[in-house]
Amino acid sequence: MLPGLDYTGISVVFYCHDGNNNFLFQKRSQHCRDQKGTWDCGGGKLEFGESPQEALMRELKEEYGCSGQIEIILPPISFLEKFDQQDKHWIVLPHIVRVNREEVKICDERSIEEIGWFKLASLPQPLHISIKKELELYGKYFDQYRSSNNS
Repeated sequence: MLPGLDYTGISVVFYCHDGNNNFLFQKRSQHCRDQKGTWDCGGGKLEFGESPQEALMRELKEEYGCSGQIEIILPPISFLEKFDQQDKHWIVLPHIVRVNREEVKICDERSIEEIGWFKLASLPQPLHISIKKELELYGKYFDQYRSSNNS
């Protein structure tokens, strides 16, 4: 049985930034289960027995080889969508996390084709379908990161 397809999956999501209003996004490889070639933030499935924060730190290390500081825990959201000809249902636990840009690298080479740092006003395209929805829903939480004058 597959999470998100056969039963509701739970995922932790992290919007990583460097403290200078640059956000880290990854291009999904052709090996990903869906939304291949789209730009996404980091995240992964909550494992049995993990707290959301433990899962986030594990996934952060697995994907980018770094640790981070959780700055904002965003409200959970339920995504019930049809894309790639399949119904998918995920409960998403999103976070805004500050990371040291110098420590970030691609550690999951199978799933991540490339990474890049972007201002929220000029995100790469095409974006993963859930990113578009999350950025709209959580817009007020990201307002403090939209200014280009922070350092």
